[in-house]
Amino acid sequence: MTFIETKPHIGRRIIAGGIDYTIIYTLSFFTMMLLGIQVNFDYNQLNDAFSLIPIGFWLLMTVIIEITAGATIGNLLVGLKAIPINGQYRKLTFLESFKRHLLDPADMFFFGLVGFIVIKNTPYNQRVGDLWAKTMVIN
Repeated sequence: MTFIETKPHIGRRIIAGGIDYTIIYTLSFFTMMLLGIQVNFDYNQLNDAFSLIPIGFWLLMTVIIEITAGATIGNLLVGLKAIPINGQYRKLTFLESFKRHLLDPADMFFFGLVGFIVIKNTPYNQRVGDLWAKTMVIN
């Protein structure tokens, strides 16, 4: 394994995640407003195949863009990139990217405190998802 010195980049990671999930939530919100069914005059709900659209937005914005462009939109804008922990400068595979983003909710738990603590206490400044996917974030 090649040793690459990494930095936590906490501020940039927060901004990147904020950008990515703002886009995902905005697209999901408008989908619910346009295609959802109003329930008890309180909120709209997606039914049947329409309920898969927000999952598709998440998959596109986190995994598909990351494996094709080399980083999510947020990471591209702040100058960060995820690579395999073995130090190979290559784009992540579908499985690596999927694993690291599937655990985003764990990293964001309690306003990101879990992710912050894990990043600050791992040798390669990894989040929970990065540990599972064996990836790290570099400049």
